[in-house]
Amino acid sequence: MPKFTVLGKKFTGWLLFILISAIWGSSFILMKTGMLALSAYQVASIRILSASIVLLPFAWRAFKNVEKKKVPYVVLSGFLGSFFPAYLFCVAETRIDSSLAAILNSLTPMFTIIAGISFFQLKAGTQKIIGVAIGFGGLLLLPLATEKGIDFKDMQFAVLVLVATVCYAVNVNMVNKHLHNTPSLHIASFAFCFLLLPSLIILISTGYFSLPLSTAPYIKATLAASTLGVIGTAIASILFYMLLKKTGVVFTSLVTYAIPIVAVMWGLLSGESITLAEIGCLAIILAGVYLVNKKEKVIIQAQEIL
Repeated sequence: MPKFTVLGKKFTGWLLFILISAIWGSSFILMKTGMLALSAYQVASIRILSASIVLLPFAWRAFKNVEKKKVPYVVLSGFLGSFFPAYLFCVAETRIDSSLAAILNSLTPMFTIIAGISFFQLKAGTQKIIGVAIGFGGLLLLPLATEKGIDFKDMQFAVLVLVATVCYAVNVNMVNKHLHNTPSLHIASFAFCFLLLPSLIILISTGYFSLPLSTAPYIKATLAASTLGVIGTAIASILFYMLLKKTGVVFTSLVTYAIPIVAVMWGLLSGESITLAEIGCLAIILAGVYLVNKKEKVIIQAQEIL
């Protein structure tokens, strides 16, 4: 294969990595904005519902093209990769600090390797494992480098984040093994068709439509949750599946390491200060990501992704 083709694939992989990191790194701000007026269940429901509506026009083509034997995996991927984590994170964020949530979310690569080796015949070399460990170490040190530190109150809510990371880990391995040749748009649109009804039922049951939705606080909160769904879930899900197919399981899971970097950038824009220790932690995180990606054999798809 020509060298420029391989370089192009690597460039595409890194571009997808940056885009997804930027989108998901901004999700915490959107969740926080949404929950200023709405409950955690309402924000999560609007997120899933809006993503489902956006992807609905593409569902018919997906229904016709997805193999019947793969349908259960597609549906399960929707619940594991989007539905359950959306609610788990929103509920957890009502009681634990964002820094602690970010640390726990970074366990996704660890769980990905454990689940992959245990149940999906994943072959992870020593270099990948070391890279994941370095990245996790840098992320673990990041909150300790700030003046505020970590607030460990309400630790029972931290378990919700751990459950979400396990969902992510299982989903990544399952998609990589069973849906590798299924177009990303098909996976996302098909899966979210099955998430539309349950999210709508939950939203109705929370009394959302009885709220004064025409007032400014609720308009702002609803827009934040909808943006979270359209961009942070629908579009990001498609990009995520594309990245997974182009770069593999372990590198894709390292997106969780880049999320705090985006969070720090948001902090700068809002007037927060960053210490040299924090910059050092970010450098460690990037070193881990680089080590995992170095000399990784990229699987080239023969078919068009979208």
